[in-house]
Amino acid sequence: MSSSYPVIRLVAALTLMTIGGSAMYSAIMVLEPAALEFSSGRGGASLPYASFMAGFAVGGVVMGRVADRYGILVPALLGSLALPAGFLLCVQATSILHLCVVLAVLCGFLGAAFSFGPLVADTSLWFTARRGLAVGIVISGNYLAGAVWPPILQHYFDQQGWRATFNDLSWFTLCTMLPLSLLLTRQPPKEKIQDAAVHPADDHRPLAMTPLNLQCLICAAGVGCCIAMAMPQVHIVPYVLDLGHPAARGAEMLGLMLGFGVISRVGSGWLSDRIGGLKTLLIGSGLQTVVLIAFLGSESLAWLYGVSIAFGLSQGGIVPSYAIILRTFFPVAEAGWRIGLALFFTIGGMAVGGWIAGALYDLTGSYTASFINAIAFNIFNLIIAQALLRRAKRPQPIRA
Repeated sequence: MSSSYPVIRLVAALTLMTIGGSAMYSAIMVLEPAALEFSSGRGGASLPYASFMAGFAVGGVVMGRVADRYGILVPALLGSLALPAGFLLCVQATSILHLCVVLAVLCGFLGAAFSFGPLVADTSLWFTARRGLAVGIVISGNYLAGAVWPPILQHYFDQQGWRATFNDLSWFTLCTMLPLSLLLTRQPPKEKIQDAAVHPADDHRPLAMTPLNLQCLICAAGVGCCIAMAMPQVHIVPYVLDLGHPAARGAEMLGLMLGFGVISRVGSGWLSDRIGGLKTLLIGSGLQTVVLIAFLGSESLAWLYGVSIAFGLSQGGIVPSYAIILRTFFPVAEAGWRIGLALFFTIGGMAVGGWIAGALYDLTGSYTASFINAIAFNIFNLIIAQALLRRAKRPQPIRA
């Protein structure tokens, strides 16, 4: 096998995740035009994004199982056909419910789901040295999509409307994702699969807890941080509109926070190798709390641009740190499903957080309550991170 093939595969996976991310950010950017067209209010217009994320989360677990059994090529080919079909059917949507169903099933569950957790797991099989860096690079594709797609989508929404833009997306994703998927035909080296199967981590109680308790705490932390994270990511465009600025400025802010999130994700992988996943989680969670509070500090464009950049740098490394923590305290043979389950809860948190923020806006007429709610959930995440780190510092019992 060519020594360059894992790198080629890494680039293909990163590109697939970036293109597949067009579905997630389309579901975000369509919030305002859908609210106007269907007269649904922002709470109702947040449902397409929540529906997509629900399908995306469940699909990630299911497609991960399919990839474990048949290889990543099968879900990649399925997703490369289902996602374009979903965009095409969104064009025909006659109601919010119609849009929700298509985004959840075709764009989320069958379409883009393979391009997150399953691709990350597959990438980890191709690298031994610098595996963390490779995983950090490929998982940053989700945020690279956030830097690329919102400004592009907003431009075309303004020029030709969201339906024509979705139609163009269907053809673009079909023509790019299928050829890229065909680069994933080779099976991982057998010795790496065997290494993952027969060299488990320590089998003592992780952090003096039962494995179930630790897994549940990580999943709960994922819900807390991502409910908080969803407020700026999902609602930045309407928030900026409410402050009297053009929608294009909000799209640029979303691109900035997610673009700098790419730097944060890669950097957090580097940092975790040196100080561990728990400390990386605590740093990211603490910084995210501060930046969420800062969003309420000023309405000027300069301030909002600066806070958006700071938000990207603070929150990008939180989700990858869960993978590092689980890989540290659980056997390698269990890493796939445990990491997949943790990512399921983070995605669920994003879906619920986007909806809660919109519902609170409808109840109160402003986003202040939505930001306060996000701060409260982030403090919940911070408490869990601190508790786990304190346990990690205690002397661990040694088994004979």
